[in-house]
Amino acid sequence: MRTIKRVIAMTAAAASLVGLAACGGSNGASTTSTGDAKGQIVFWGWDSGNSMKSIIKQFEKANPGITVKFNNTGTAKDTSTALSNAIAAGKGAPDVVMLEDPTVTQFAVTKGLVDLSQFGAQKYQNDYAAGPWNKVQYNSKPYALPIDSGPEMFFYNKAIFDKAGVDATAIKTWDEYYAAAKKIRAIGSYITNVSGGANDYQPFTAQAWQAGAKPWNVNGDKITINMTNDAGMKRYIAFQQKLIDEGLIDTKTQNWSDDWNRELNDGSIASLTIGAWMPINLESGAPQQKGNWRVAQLPQWKSGETTSAEDGGSALSVVAQSKNQAAAYKFVEYITHGAGAQTMADTGTFPSLKKILKSASFTDPTTAANKKTNDYFGGQNVNKVLAEAAQRPVTKFQYLPYNPYAQNAYGDEISKAYTKQITLEQAMTNYAKNLADHGKQQGYTVTLK
Repeated sequence: MRTIKRVIAMTAAAASLVGLAACGGSNGASTTSTGDAKGQIVFWGWDSGNSMKSIIKQFEKANPGITVKFNNTGTAKDTSTALSNAIAAGKGAPDVVMLEDPTVTQFAVTKGLVDLSQFGAQKYQNDYAAGPWNKVQYNSKPYALPIDSGPEMFFYNKAIFDKAGVDATAIKTWDEYYAAAKKIRAIGSYITNVSGGANDYQPFTAQAWQAGAKPWNVNGDKITINMTNDAGMKRYIAFQQKLIDEGLIDTKTQNWSDDWNRELNDGSIASLTIGAWMPINLESGAPQQKGNWRVAQLPQWKSGETTSAEDGGSALSVVAQSKNQAAAYKFVEYITHGAGAQTMADTGTFPSLKKILKSASFTDPTTAANKKTNDYFGGQNVNKVLAEAAQRPVTKFQYLPYNPYAQNAYGDEISKAYTKQITLEQAMTNYAKNLADHGKQQGYTVTLK
């Protein structure tokens, strides 16, 4: 394989993070045994559940001789940028890094991460939900272990659906969703919002994934991009274009904006198709709708199917520069598969381990955390619905090895379709060319279909 140029986004914040790593070296030797692992490891990641301090303390107690230095890198984007810089410099990288699932491939293909199968990680395949496990594979080998998962769900405001005369529990297919969209628009609300911005990229990939689409295929340094001729993409594009043409979705409001929260709060937006991690965001962003929201399984393209897809998720990897890869893997294993995984779940992380998803405690409506969420959702046992989704079958789906660029370019190109400047098919054609040109600039061999 030819040498692939790495995308380097130099920022002051990222540069400062590189300086924090104490154990990074170059060309660290791998070992298949972790039994005698000792020494200090440096871990980069974020801490949304404020649980890392206690997890690290528990790990160090269970593994005397190994110490962990945690550097809170703030955001996933900051973390991946800092890691890119350290890899390009040949030094300064951590031993363990937390990454969003779609970026794992980016670092695996450029040999920045360790193939965890040398530690026997592949034996855990059946222990994880299929969606997050598939996202951390490259060349059929695991380059990370999943922390959490984000099965795409159908969240809906029952009060608005009832007002429109729609029984949301009867929506099993996307055709039924379309019929509901027309009734909801008739009472002045929108079934959902899609502006085509960069924040819509993850929901796009999830819904295209569920439609069976393969917009791109990565085979080493060879990439095939097929945004408009792939059968699954055609299905997705045609459906979205129908919603745009008939004015059935709010195309002006961007996800995660103040307007978005306001419209969720006043009922202007009646539902969302988004990851299973959304409940806490609804609780904080739409407090006036307490008791009205519900969650259901994602509509299907064919009646009777139960296909899912992933929207979001994170994982832990061992970095190739690490001089202490055995100890690093022990830590990765502890957080993602050991006792640390339960602590993460207990502090709000939606789990990827089947044993947690299937546990009675996860769906117990009497726990404090579940009771709070269930009260917001009108007494529904939310985790029971989410856990079912996480264990549904998924097809295989790949991400480009320059996923952050793909997300930004998505907003640049696709938003034009939602403002009706061009059709969605034309926007996807332009997007494909943009991605192909960028891939070629990075040294990949790109075929555009």
